[in-house]
Amino acid sequence: MAAYTTVVVGTDGSDSSFRAVDRAAAVSADSGAQLVIVCAYYPARQGDVEKAQDVLRDEAYQVVGSAPAEDTLQDARDRAVRAGATKIDTVAVVGEPVETLRKVVSERSADLLVVGNRGLNTLTGRILGSVPSEAARKSGVDVLIVHTT
Repeated sequence: MAAYTTVVVGTDGSDSSFRAVDRAAAVSADSGAQLVIVCAYYPARQGDVEKAQDVLRDEAYQVVGSAPAEDTLQDARDRAVRAGATKIDTVAVVGEPVETLRKVVSERSADLLVVGNRGLNTLTGRILGSVPSEAARKSGVDVLIVHTT
């Protein structure tokens, strides 16, 4: 099997997603692949953010607004460099995580998508779906689900 050429990984700034970035960076470094780190976010008013945080509590990892997304991407880039990746792009995209990842995978002709397993084994994830399970079903490329929780 040929080495991967373009690896896409999603991050929302959570520790779990950063562990997925670490693994994606290692795969990228080992294969000499381009690493594309993606952060999906929603621009929102402060009141909307507070309401969402009240409802989601510990699950409120979705990055809201482009400034936090850019900060998250810089932190992820720094981690990727420490893990040995050399060809790194970062992309902040307004939208829902799974659709954003699918879009970037398609646009970049990626051959591997890396996501963390956060939410995969939760009741909410089983009932409503989770980013890792949806990404695995819909991406159309190899998916590496990293054990991050």
